[in-house]
Amino acid sequence: MKNLTIKKITAALLWLFIGVQSTMAQDNFKLPAHTKVTYVNGLTVYFVVQKEVPLVHFRAVFPAGVRYDNQAKAGLASLTADALSTGTKRYTKAQIEETLDFIGASISNGASTESASLAATFVNKDQDQVLPILAEMITQPVFPADEFEKMSQRAIASIDQMRESPRSVINNYFNAMVYKDHPYANIASGTKNSLESIAASDLNEFYRAHYTPRGTVMAVVGDFNLLAMKQAIENLFVSWENNTPPPTPAISIKAPTEAKVVIVNKQDARETTMLIGGIGVARNTEDFIAIQVINTILGGRFTSMLNDELRVNSGLTYGARSSFNALKEGGTFNMSTFTANESTKETIALALKTYQKIFDGAVDEKTLTSAKNYVKGQFPPDYETNAAIARFYTDAFIYGIPMNYIDNFSATVDGLTVKKAKVIIERYFPKDHLQMVFIGKASLIQPLVNEYGSVKVFEITQDVYQ
Repeated sequence: MKNLTIKKITAALLWLFIGVQSTMAQDNFKLPAHTKVTYVNGLTVYFVVQKEVPLVHFRAVFPAGVRYDNQAKAGLASLTADALSTGTKRYTKAQIEETLDFIGASISNGASTESASLAATFVNKDQDQVLPILAEMITQPVFPADEFEKMSQRAIASIDQMRESPRSVINNYFNAMVYKDHPYANIASGTKNSLESIAASDLNEFYRAHYTPRGTVMAVVGDFNLLAMKQAIENLFVSWENNTPPPTPAISIKAPTEAKVVIVNKQDARETTMLIGGIGVARNTEDFIAIQVINTILGGRFTSMLNDELRVNSGLTYGARSSFNALKEGGTFNMSTFTANESTKETIALALKTYQKIFDGAVDEKTLTSAKNYVKGQFPPDYETNAAIARFYTDAFIYGIPMNYIDNFSATVDGLTVKKAKVIIERYFPKDHLQMVFIGKASLIQPLVNEYGSVKVFEITQDVYQ
């Protein structure tokens, strides 16, 4: 019995030690050391040596996001980014795929709202095979007509597929409401009409205007010789021509002056899908970490207020969440969920009632402490991989995030008090003139939402309005 007691005590002490060490690791987590180089053509590169595993992650981010589309050619930025892998002057699409597949390298490319990116992960011994291919994809793509035609047809066909899934398109309507004429309202996938108007020559024109070294940032993270990697990158990209257009001026995002409701009619819908919110914050907002903590309480984790009320306590939905989608010049905040047709009214009312609680003092000391511990616990794993570290450096460059963001993260979280939380809530969480989008049966929804603002109804078969 005595030995058993000793074992139990030893086990308890061991778990306590592990917990303390884990907490210390979280609190002491620091950004890995880096070397920053800006080459003569304006290209900026971050090099981060990480020797744990013999892998290298390469990430390049270009000022070529969806925000640079125009309505007539919506979808052009995404098509151009996707087409980087369809062939270069020396490599066909098949050669690129076969070479990278044979050595086990992975590659991804695409466009987001703010920028386009090309990323790859490979074993360090294959550096001399992979980097020249990546460099050609970036500096010498050819956009073959036959490959473009296949991409275009797939993109057009996907529009109808997306309309069958309300959660795939609802953000398009919400962004159009909140951003209005700001280019952040551009639709990444495009519309049928805009996609049909895009030719292969448009990809070449968009590429020449936006894929330039000045304004592009790269990050190379992993197990490599620093001097050799710096020289390799310089040799591959020093001759990349700079056709940079004048800087894009920042455009202000105007807060809504009235509450509005958009209903997207999907007559065969068995449930109502909804987004409720408004203007959010820019990614480099000084209080971004505090906003994350409070949003964790509201709808950022499974045990959040929204999920507890709408899923666990009432059974109205399988999930409810809230999020800040932060970009360079601003962003959005929204609460999202879905529910059966017959419980639409109850779900809307409960979501709004739950949201009101954060303004009425629901963020007390106990709730805040729990959220702070959760956020700190999630933080180190977010930056454990080479890819995640590379993304931080490129995001810091694009969005103007301070380089001490990671080093100061835990201390910033710890410094958030209930008093400060109240200020953050009032300052950044939209309270008035909420914008709402509902996708479902319009005949059922409209009588339920007239009280929430002026209402417009669209058919899901129509192009998203601008």
